[in-house]
Amino acid sequence: MSKKLKKRIRKTEIAAVVFLLGLLIKGLEKLGMQIPYSDYIAFGFFFASYLISGIDVIKSAVLNIGHGQLFDETFLMAVASIGAFFVGSFSEAAAVMLFYQVGECFQSYAVGKSRKSITDLMNIRPDVAFVIRDGETVEVDPEEVALGETITIKPGERIPLDAVVLEGTSLIDTMALTGEPVPRRVEPGDEIISGCVNQNGVLTAKVTKNFAESTVTKILDLVENSNERKAPVESFLTKFSKIYTPFVVFTALFIAIVPSIVTGDVAKWVYTALSLLVISCPCAFLVSVPLTFFGGLGATSRAGILVKGGNYLDALGRSEIVVMDKTGTLTKGSFSVQEVILASEETAANEAAQKAQILRKAALLEQYSNHPIAVSIVTAFEAEVGQSVKAASEGTSIEAVQEVAGKGITAVLDGQKVYAGNAGLMSLQGIQIPATVQEGLKGQIGSFVHVAVESTYLGCIRIADEIKDDAKEAVKGLYDEAGIRKIVMLTGDQKDNAEIIARELGIKDYQAELLPGDKVDRVEALLQETSKKGNLIFVGDGINDAPVLARADIGFAMGGIGSDAAIEAADVVIMDDKPSKIAQAIRIARKTVAIANQNSIFAIGVKLAIMVLTILGITSMWAAILADVGVMVLCVLNAMRALKLK
Repeated sequence: MSKKLKKRIRKTEIAAVVFLLGLLIKGLEKLGMQIPYSDYIAFGFFFASYLISGIDVIKSAVLNIGHGQLFDETFLMAVASIGAFFVGSFSEAAAVMLFYQVGECFQSYAVGKSRKSITDLMNIRPDVAFVIRDGETVEVDPEEVALGETITIKPGERIPLDAVVLEGTSLIDTMALTGEPVPRRVEPGDEIISGCVNQNGVLTAKVTKNFAESTVTKILDLVENSNERKAPVESFLTKFSKIYTPFVVFTALFIAIVPSIVTGDVAKWVYTALSLLVISCPCAFLVSVPLTFFGGLGATSRAGILVKGGNYLDALGRSEIVVMDKTGTLTKGSFSVQEVILASEETAANEAAQKAQILRKAALLEQYSNHPIAVSIVTAFEAEVGQSVKAASEGTSIEAVQEVAGKGITAVLDGQKVYAGNAGLMSLQGIQIPATVQEGLKGQIGSFVHVAVESTYLGCIRIADEIKDDAKEAVKGLYDEAGIRKIVMLTGDQKDNAEIIARELGIKDYQAELLPGDKVDRVEALLQETSKKGNLIFVGDGINDAPVLARADIGFAMGGIGSDAAIEAADVVIMDDKPSKIAQAIRIARKTVAIANQNSIFAIGVKLAIMVLTILGITSMWAAILADVGVMVLCVLNAMRALKLK
């Protein structure tokens, strides 16, 4: 709790005690006790309570009038309370200010708690970095570390910059960024991101991004700027209050003058007009709605989902269609060798040797290509033999290496012509793929590298991108829990692969072999299928997804392996790459919007009802005071539910 809030609460408590003393005097008098000068004493207590609780409000009202801000809540409270004194309603005048301050204390506490849930993320900012320069470890500001420098991170320290591990193994706590409680193990060659905490091992790492471009800086920028983008309902209420408050003031002025002239009962109608000013205070919805979205943004941040503003949270709450990229979004985005398939069945003893030979020949050729499929074959071979492909090729004559565009690679190994590529390369060389192999490949996910020596077909290697562990759960969650009516998968992959993955995940609508421009066209068509207030979400991770992310109503980027361009273009960033977080974000957004709408309708509805009752003379200023404070308290309590959303 801030010092300012503590001071306000203390003043409000003193004002409340003094106010109660005034009520006590009036109460004893009504019970028949004779207290000398009781009216003057009670007035003194009420006036003192008024000054203690209301002097700051009056000052604020005067300053705001000087700045041209005439119709705000301080102006309404000042006019209503001073007017109440003039018509002899001393207890009501003091109560207006006292209960206004009670509401303000409650509001400040709620806002402070909500702000803390967001600003806790600021603790991920690293204070120092330990850089190795000229053989010595130097402590510097993370902003002073250059790209490519070597840093060390000891156990318990926060990783200062994005880097790749050179030496050491450790467990990394990513909870603050991804919301995941399970630490991640890292070893040489693994990437580590700034803001995470190194738990138990000393790491030496090479910096891959300077501080301005690091993950922690981007996250903090997103969090700090998220509240500047207001949701439509927030903007509406701000505009509404600029019309609503002057309207109420002039209505009150009309009620104070016209009926007084007609009936001659000036005190009654001035009192009614002042009561109208009290109940008209718009702070209940002007505070509770932004507080609701603030809480919703905090809830998504704690889950490792960064939403760039309340406007996007509101848009998420009205989403109807989700369009997803395949590679890197629903799949892991990394190719790996799944199996080696022989041309014919071999004995168990010979089978392993035959498969090892196929993988070796393919790796010796593919080492000359930087294609992801080639890299995956080389990686699998090196992992199997425990040495580099270069070392394994010593003593082997490799000549006439030639890459056939879009088909594969050929070379002469120890005087024999060897081919490694797709079915098109085999067809080009007149090599027949056995029918048993072709039949066995049907319905299999992945790409197939066929290997042949001269005119003899040896077998093939299946390389595939694995489906993410929670991809199926993500699709089910979008349908069952998030209320999404349509899911579409768009991919540049082959149609057969897309069909198998879509069927595995339960996605009925998919399109394959698309270029980035084709994806934009497809999203344009799907946007026409949304309802008037409904929205379309696109989820992607690659740089080629940036145009589609920008075109969709809401763009999701996978932050862990997502490209910088995709993250910049997206409106929502999922830090741990889990597609199941999409449904979670939508659920939080729908609940946040529901709470904001509840507060708006409830606050405006109750206030209008009490206004009508006040004008009709059915309720007093006490009812207006209690209704105003009560509405604010209930709306703020309801808004605080957004802080607990999971």
